[in-house]
Amino acid sequence: MLSNREFSAAVDQGRFPDQVAVPIDPPFVNDNGEIYNLLLERFTSVGLLRSVAGAVRANHYHKTDWHYTFVQSGTVEYYWRAQGSKAKPNHQTFPAGTMFFTPPMVDHAMFFPTETVIFTFAKNVRDQEHHEADVVRLPLIAVRRDRAAEGGTGWEVSFPDSQ
Repeated sequence: MLSNREFSAAVDQGRFPDQVAVPIDPPFVNDNGEIYNLLLERFTSVGLLRSVAGAVRANHYHKTDWHYTFVQSGTVEYYWRAQGSKAKPNHQTFPAGTMFFTPPMVDHAMFFPTETVIFTFAKNVRDQEHHEADVVRLPLIAVRRDRAAEGGTGWEVSFPDSQ
């Protein structure tokens, strides 16, 4: 597995790692507490997103943008696949204190089974106008409340355009 410095340096050079999980290096610790260096390379904008339980975000791909997502609290169920594919998306769960990366031209969606707070660190300016000009929306996942769902989570995730 790459170190955080290696991972973020590769992204900065336009070489997007195959792994989705971004390593977080051990913190610097002293009498004042801890410092975690989440990113050691360049990015343009930072977003703070608060999501209610059951929310779905993304369900799109970016033409040119990429972003890191740091989970401060809660859980993100992250789904992704190569843009244009109709295969069932890959899936990985990211709990609080973890981070993942989405390169351009990757279909992706985030489902929040519980109230969750995330930070996104993006290459492009993320005001509404610039963000919407760069995304292409698609139905990667759909979620519905189902108390009897697999795993007892109370949510059922489906894949409307997967074959």
